Amino acid sequence: MKKLSLLLILAAHPALAASGPFFSLHNTDFVVLIAFLVFVAIVLWAKVPAKISGLLDKRAAGIKSDLDEARALREEAQSILATYERKAREVQAQADAIVTAAKRDAQAAADQAKADLQTSIARRLKAAEDQIASAESQAVKAVKDQAVQVAVAAAGEVLAKQLSASEKGKTIDAAIAEVKARLH
Repeated sequence: MKKLSLLLILAAHPALAASGPFFSLHNTDFVVLIAFLVFVAIVLWAKVPAKISGLLDKRAAGIKSDLDEARALREEAQSILATYERKAREVQAQADAIVTAAKRDAQAAADQAKADLQTSIARRLKAAEDQIASAESQAVKAVKDQAVQVAVAAAGEVLAKQLSASEKGKTIDAAIAEVKARLH
């Protein structure tokens, strides 16, 4: 690195050697100054600064329009986001309403089923009580009939042992007359 630096210093040494008066074409500093002024004049005559300024202004306008477009897109995105959030809230409210209605309907159906079950149970209990009462009355009638049959058989045996044939005839005649009276 040091050797390269030394070499470059030695190579630049002849350029530092300006000779003669300053306003002479033999003075390299004067020639460089004139060349620089000519270059600046050509640049100004070609309106390069105006063109550069125009390009920079055009670039600034492009950047500004990009920023404006980005701002507009951001605002549009925010409005779309707000719309979707509002719709999401509405959908959530509808879902909550549907769930509430479903719970209410389920409760009403459960209450109706409970009432129907109680009605059915009451109807079956009534039918069972009616069957029990009917069976009870049939049983009482059967017992009475059996008791009557036993009493008649016992009375018949007692009468058969105690009554004579003429008394038996009179009793049969009286029973026939009583049956005729009751039937007519």
